Amino acid sequence: MTIADLKTTLTSHPGKSVTFQLPDGEKIPPHFHVTEVGFVKKEFIDCGGKIRTEGKCLLQIWVATDVDHRVESDKLAAILKHGAPVLPTDALPVEIEYNHPGLTHFPLDHVEENDGGLTLHLVNNHTDCLAKDVCGIPAEGDDACCTPDGGCC
Repeated sequence: MTIADLKTTLTSHPGKSVTFQLPDGEKIPPHFHVTEVGFVKKEFIDCGGKIRTEGKCLLQIWVATDVDHRVESDKLAAILKHGAPVLPTDALPVEIEYNHPGLTHFPLDHVEENDGGLTLHLVNNHTDCLAKDVCGIPAEGDDACCTPDGGCC
């Protein structure tokens, strides 16, 4: 989900409670704080030798002991607006940084409206080969195999 998608959802549901649901179904405690809005840029070379750049909006979530604290939809929209100077575009995907069990980044998959609130569904990150054609990785249903001397990492 992009920043633009999230902003649109939040502003079209003002005053709604916001809940973050982790991939395992557990929910981040409702008294969370958004302690950072960041732009993270990653430059790398894939196993096929192609130089790549990717960016994302990273929202850091922290839970304190102030159990009555709440961030509603309009407050989260205001936080994103406040973070705009460091975000080069609203087309960036959104990830949530949270301690579960250690510092982990969870992509924001979708938002669901329910019980007068919004549930932001998080998913796990996964590794992938970005140069399957160079590495000889078979397409779905293909029986080809990566060979030891095929130039694959």
